Amino acid sequence: MVKRIAIIDGHPDPDRARFVHVLADAYADGAVTGGHDVRRIEVSQLNFPVLRSRKQWIDEPLPPLLQDAQAAIGWADHIAIFYPLWLGDVPALLKAFLEQVLRPGFAMTEGRSPKKLFKGKSAHVVVAMGMPGFFYATVYRAHSLKSLERNILKFVGISPVRHTIIGAVDSSDETRKGWIEEMAVAGESAD
Repeated sequence: MVKRIAIIDGHPDPDRARFVHVLADAYADGAVTGGHDVRRIEVSQLNFPVLRSRKQWIDEPLPPLLQDAQAAIGWADHIAIFYPLWLGDVPALLKAFLEQVLRPGFAMTEGRSPKKLFKGKSAHVVVAMGMPGFFYATVYRAHSLKSLERNILKFVGISPVRHTIIGAVDSSDETRKGWIEEMAVAGESAD
């Protein structure tokens, strides 16, 4: 089944040598090979203001620079999010991006019991880090990944959410090649 896929490359550093960019590229290439429609969002290329109040989040319009990104997310059946683990969490720029684009009226309704407007969408979150992935998953219990899944993606109705933890990113070229191939396969199957 052909899917519409929005790929969010959440690495804040625009240097294309960053491994997260390489992984997102491999996923995109795999998705195109699989016949899927793909739109890319490069968070590092976006210069937008950080929200500082609930009033801004609800009442102020989305910055024009983010309208295409929000449209791509709304268009997508499947969202792939790639990010590096920074200080144990999602990089601040990616979090600020999600706060901007996932506003009431777009991703959920307003009110005490907001309605989830992204039901029917799925996601695949890929987090890369320097520490071994099993250490992050077992000792730290993948806390930032779980928070992103539960408090943002599932909050707006995205389900299922699949994830891949890629640790020790400075490993051998052979190991990195295996992860790149794994991302290409995941993109092709759009999971």
